Amino acid sequence: MTTAEETAGGEVEPWEEVTPDAARRLLVAAVEAFAERGYHATTTRDIAGRAGMSPAALYIHYKTKEELLHRISRIGHDRALDILRTAAAGEGDATARLAEAVRSFVRWHAGRRTTARVVQYELDALGPDARAEILDLRRKVDAEVRAIIEDGVASGEFDVPDVQGTTLAVLSLCIDVARWFNVDGPRTPDEVGALYADLVLRMVGAAK
Repeated sequence: MTTAEETAGGEVEPWEEVTPDAARRLLVAAVEAFAERGYHATTTRDIAGRAGMSPAALYIHYKTKEELLHRISRIGHDRALDILRTAAAGEGDATARLAEAVRSFVRWHAGRRTTARVVQYELDALGPDARAEILDLRRKVDAEVRAIIEDGVASGEFDVPDVQGTTLAVLSLCIDVARWFNVDGPRTPDEVGALYADLVLRMVGAAK
């Protein structure tokens, strides 16, 4: 399955905002190449070839290989943040909101596993300015999950002595799905999301 074909519970294709079509094709090709070979082992020629274009054509849309990675990382982190913000602002108590946050976050990392691997594991390849921008988005992601857990502790729903450490553990658990999930495996993205939501509620001591 290619990056362009990946879906997660019927989500809209994440690259719709990338225009024109040639720029989108190059970005999708870059995601596939970075996920398969790693950022540093991938050349602009590799990316252009996957997109069915000449290496010169790439520079019309992206000045450097790093600019491609930055665009991928920014879009991916924006999407991840949007998923968690939607769950955090949802109806229900902290238990329901944390379950939905984990379920939807895991579903995205499984359903968009190729994209998610690049978004989550190639951060160190970015230059200082781009890396700082993505780290700021990661802090916002952390804050959304931490706020739900804090709400649950305040309401007596959760028993969490270390909110910061637990937040890190929850996010690490969710993100790692992108590393191991296999579309030919025994569970769908929805099923993995439901499993992890249950595991996280147990982790925080929710009564459910």
